[in-house]
This record gives sequence, structure tokens and C-alpha cells, in this order.
Amino acid sequence: MTKSLNTIKHPIAEELKIFEKRFQSTLESTVPLLQKINTYIFQRKGKQMRPMFVLLSAQLCGNVNEATYHTATFVEMLHTATLIHDDVVDDANERRGVDSVNALWKNKIAVIIGDYWIAQSLLICLKNKRFQLLEIFSHAVKEIIEGELLQSEKTRKLNIKEDIYFEIIRQKTASLIAASCAAGVASSTADEGIIEKMKLFGEKIGIAFQIRDDLFDFGTDDVGKPLGIDIKEKKMTLPLIFALNQASRSERKKIINIVKRHNDKPEKVNEVIEFVRTSGGLEYAEKAMLAYRAEAFEILHTFPPSAARESLEDLVTFVTERKK
Repeated sequence: MTKSLNTIKHPIAEELKIFEKRFQSTLESTVPLLQKINTYIFQRKGKQMRPMFVLLSAQLCGNVNEATYHTATFVEMLHTATLIHDDVVDDANERRGVDSVNALWKNKIAVIIGDYWIAQSLLICLKNKRFQLLEIFSHAVKEIIEGELLQSEKTRKLNIKEDIYFEIIRQKTASLIAASCAAGVASSTADEGIIEKMKLFGEKIGIAFQIRDDLFDFGTDDVGKPLGIDIKEKKMTLPLIFALNQASRSERKKIINIVKRHNDKPEKVNEVIEFVRTSGGLEYAEKAMLAYRAEAFEILHTFPPSAARESLEDLVTFVTERKK
């Protein structure tokens, strides 16, 4: 049974309260428009799972300290900045069910706000001389950008193979979760072996997390987002890649043509969704997701039992069985 986030947060409940205060204080500005937008974003924050991974990873290998709080604040600011920029790139008018920054203040302001959050996150590192933290996340940002560009390149031709798909999601999604776990551990221990181990743990989780997100697009019973969004954006996800690999040449050509040229027509998008559902693509993707989750658990279980380890395990279960 999947535990609630409140239950999972229990070992770091007090630490999360401190983090919240630190995080909010970094958003204060004397510029009225900036303060207004920052407050709007903060009040509509998400589950803050990446700071949770930071705090729990630090607790798993030592204890939460000043460096840990800097890390958690940094990653949440950086992640939020990428979401703001993503909404501009994707021309998305909603984020977490409410108006996106670009929908309310237009693209120019949204890009500037995203840049501001990145600048603030960098200042946290520099002011506190957290150079290892800066190095860990600089590598993650580089990978996020490379993954985004690789996806854009392959989307034009719709020729993504399974190995390319996994490389894209490793870079775009998993790299930031991997960096969160690695930096969290690095804030409480200097053991490079443990830092690398937890980085790999985060990477496995991130890949499983993205596959779970892919499954939402095809309408599982607990779907948490509108159907066919990835298809409309011409994204080649694991269920679709598998389905195309199983299809005849003519059927494959037909489906790719729909994704390329008719992805704005609801009835055509539904045709692709039904094609994937009947191909076994959902079952294949779920099996892959569970395999990555099992690998993450295997790494986690090399650490001694503790409240932090149990919560990390529950958090992994939560992100792979989430409803939205």
C-alpha cells in the first residue's frame, strides 16, 4: 500500500519547515512585480519531492545541516526555473492546474523570472562557498539541456529508438533527481563512493518516474493528466515506441503520419492511444518502470535500516504509483 506524502515526510518534518522558511526568504524582493510573481509561484508550489530526496539522503548517510538546507533550496529553485522555461518553450498555459507564469505575464517576463530563479540559486552556492554543490548541479543542468536538444532533434524525424529514449529521459528527468540525492549525501559525508552510489539510486528513480509519467498519457485507470498530451507534442514515449516496434510496416507508417501531421485532431490522437493500449505498450512500459524501481531498492538496501531509509523507499513507491 502506498503511503501518503505526509507519512513519508515524518522523519524530516521539522527539517522541511526550516527549508520552507529558507526557501521563501530567498524570494523576497524590493521590485514589486518580481515579489508578486515570486509569491504567486511559491503559493502554488508542487510536492517538493526533490528537496525531500535531498533531506532524506543527507539523513540516511549522516545528518541534516546548513549545507543540506542550501542544497534543498538550490534544487527547488533550479527545478522551478526549468519548469517556468519549459512552459514558455511548450507554450503551456497551465502548470499544476493553475495559470502558468507565461499565461499571466507573457513569455518575456516568464523567461526573465526563470533566469532570476537560476541566478538566485547560484548565489546561494557562491555566498556559502558550496562549490561541490555547484559542480554537481552544473553537470545536471548540462545534461538537461543536452537531453532537451536530443529530444528536439529526434522529434523532427520521429525515429527515436528505445536506447535513445532512455538516454533522453536519463538526461532530461533523471539527472536532476540523481543530483539531488548525490548533493544531499555530499552535504553530510565526504565519502565519494557513497555519493556516487546515491547518484545512481537517484538516476534509477528518475527514469522510473518518467516512465510513470509516460503511462498517464494513454489513460490508465488512475490517469492524472489529459490524454494524448505527449502525442500532441510529438514526443516518442516508451509505450508508443514499443507499440511501433510491434506493428506492421503499413501500420507503423500510418501511426507515425498521424503523430506528424494530425496530432492536433482529437479523434486521431485517440486512434494512437487505442493503438498503444492494444499493443501491450502499457504493460511493457510498466514492467520497465518496475525493473528500474527494483534496481533503486537494491541500492537503497545496501544501507543499514533506518527511518530515513524507510521513507526513501516509501517515496520511491509513491513516485512510481502516483496518481498525477
